[in-house]
Amino acid sequence: MFNNSTWLDQIAEDVVEPDRDIVDPHHHLWPQPSMGYNLAELLSDTTDGHSVSQTVYMECGAAYYEEGPEHLKCVGETEFIAKAARLAKKQGSPTQIAGLVARADLRDENLDSTLNAHEVAAAGLFRGIRQAGACSEGIEGLVIPGGAEARLFEQDSFRRGVSHLGALGLTYDTWLYHFQLPEFIELARAVPDTTMILDHFGTPLGVGPFADQRDAIFEQWKSDIAELAKCPNVYMKLGGLAMPDNGFGWYGREIPPSSDEFVEAQFPYYDHTIACFGPERCMFESNFPVDRLSVGYRVLWNAFKKMTSHFSENEKDLMFSGVARKVYRLETP
Repeated sequence: MFNNSTWLDQIAEDVVEPDRDIVDPHHHLWPQPSMGYNLAELLSDTTDGHSVSQTVYMECGAAYYEEGPEHLKCVGETEFIAKAARLAKKQGSPTQIAGLVARADLRDENLDSTLNAHEVAAAGLFRGIRQAGACSEGIEGLVIPGGAEARLFEQDSFRRGVSHLGALGLTYDTWLYHFQLPEFIELARAVPDTTMILDHFGTPLGVGPFADQRDAIFEQWKSDIAELAKCPNVYMKLGGLAMPDNGFGWYGREIPPSSDEFVEAQFPYYDHTIACFGPERCMFESNFPVDRLSVGYRVLWNAFKKMTSHFSENEKDLMFSGVARKVYRLETP
C-alpha cells in the first residue's frame, strides 16, 4: 500500500453527523514494510472526524509465521492483531480493535487445532473465520485477483467446516465475485445454522472482460441479492465497492471522488441491498486500506451517512454499529 494521502487530501469535507457511533467491521493491517498500513495508519483514518469506537479486523494473509506446521502459520496474523489491539488500548485511542476474523482452511483435518490456536493467540478477540471464495481463474485485468479454488463452496469438506464453525458459535465471512453468488446461495441454504457474512456486495466486477457489462451485471446481481436475502443466516456488509476491480475509475484518477460523487455512482447497490435484507441484517464497512486506493475515510463515511439520511435513528444505529456488534459479539464500550 503506497501512501496516497496527498492525493486523498485534495477532497476536503466537513464530517456529516460527527457524533454517530460507528463500528467498522472490516479493515486490514499489514506490518511495515510490506503494505505500509499498520495501527498508526488505521487510527489516523478512524480518528479523522467520524466517531469510530470499535473495529473488527479481517484476515488478509498478513504476518504469518514463517516456520512451523502449515495449518498454524496463519496464527501469526492473529498474534500480530492481538498485539495491535493491546497497543491501541494502551494508547487510549478512541478507536479500539474489538474483534478479529482469522483465516483457516475449513477443509483441513487439523481445523480444530487451528481454531484453538487462534482462540489462544487472539486473547478474547476471535470471532470467526474467513476463507474467501473469490476465484479469478481465467480472468485478465484484475488489480487484486482472488486466489480461491473454483467451486470451493460446493466441496463437502468445506461445507462440513462451515457447519463446524456454526456449532462452535463462530461466524463465516467470505469474499467472492458477482458470478459466484448462486454458489454462495446454495452454501447458505446447505448450512443454515452458521451465521454467514457476505463482504463487499459480492464484488460486481467492472474491469477486464466485464468493463462494458455494468448494466447487465447489475440486473443479474439485483436478482441474486434478492434471492440471497431469503437466507436468514446471511448478513451483508455494505462497502468494498471502491476497489479498483469494481471499475468505477477512481483509482489512478487525478482527483478522488467526493462523497456526493460516490453516492451518485453507488447508491443503487446500497439501496437495493438494504431493501432486500433490511437494516437489521446490514452493516457498513470501510474495507480499508484496499478501498483507500479510491476514496478517503472521511469521504467514505460521509457518503454512507448521506445515503441513509432518510432512515430512522434506530435503523441508522443498526447499520452503523448495532448489527456489527450483534454479529461479531462485541460489547458496547
